[in-house]
Amino acid sequence: MRILFVTLFLLLFPGPSPIRGEDNLLLSVVPVLAVRAENVPTPAPRWWRPRPGTSWQWQLSGPVDTSIDVHMYDIDLFDSPTSLIDRLHRDGRVVICSFSAGSLEQWRPDRDRYPEIILGLPLDGWPEERWVDIRRLDILGPILEHRLDLAVSKGCDGVEPDNVDGFTHQSGFPLRAEDQRAFNRWLAAQAHRRGLSVGLKNDLSQVAELAEDFDWALNEECFAHDECDRLLPFLRQDKAVFGVEYEGRPEDFCPRANRMNMDWLKKNLSLDAWRVPCR
Repeated sequence: MRILFVTLFLLLFPGPSPIRGEDNLLLSVVPVLAVRAENVPTPAPRWWRPRPGTSWQWQLSGPVDTSIDVHMYDIDLFDSPTSLIDRLHRDGRVVICSFSAGSLEQWRPDRDRYPEIILGLPLDGWPEERWVDIRRLDILGPILEHRLDLAVSKGCDGVEPDNVDGFTHQSGFPLRAEDQRAFNRWLAAQAHRRGLSVGLKNDLSQVAELAEDFDWALNEECFAHDECDRLLPFLRQDKAVFGVEYEGRPEDFCPRANRMNMDWLKKNLSLDAWRVPCR
């Protein structure tokens, strides 16, 4: 009310103000308060947020072929030396570093940090990999934060946390959908705290709820399973949707991927250097 009175006073009595003392301080803020809030732009995120149409390569096995002319490389966090990441940066590439957040791969150098109490059943088809109890952030959280810090120290621009849909598998733990959502949001927040871009890997049943928290999506074989429509929330936010098919012919799934504005590849299951891009 007092600000309104002072504003009316200035309109009715232009010229040098007779108001003294604390009222001069009040007057000094009136122009600032007059700025409409909607005219203040929302600051852009500090991390990479790709749009549909971003070219990319995904290689997690074998010597990384750096000669592919794409905008983004998704490579293994542990197996990729800093010199490789630096080289990709010199070539103008964005580098995403992949690690498993929802499981323990027994061959990783930090395996001794995982106590037995948070280790569950082996992943189907991957006997050397076990699900972890994502509810135990008191134990698991510091381990994953160390991995995110490793990504920062190596110069990764972002991360691709894998196995973030354990609640849909036989994990050995009574995981619920709300447990998974909370864990995935925690991961995204921790990545963003470090200035890292972060993608949602699979977890299709929760895309509608999590698309706001993640910067892009990565999917495996949604065309083979006829479930790609679940990824539309990312596209509606103008966020890239990357994906691969391991089976099927590119001439069959590529036209569909291109019509949906998704960035798709045909890859070997081993995720070596070989690729057939859809566009």
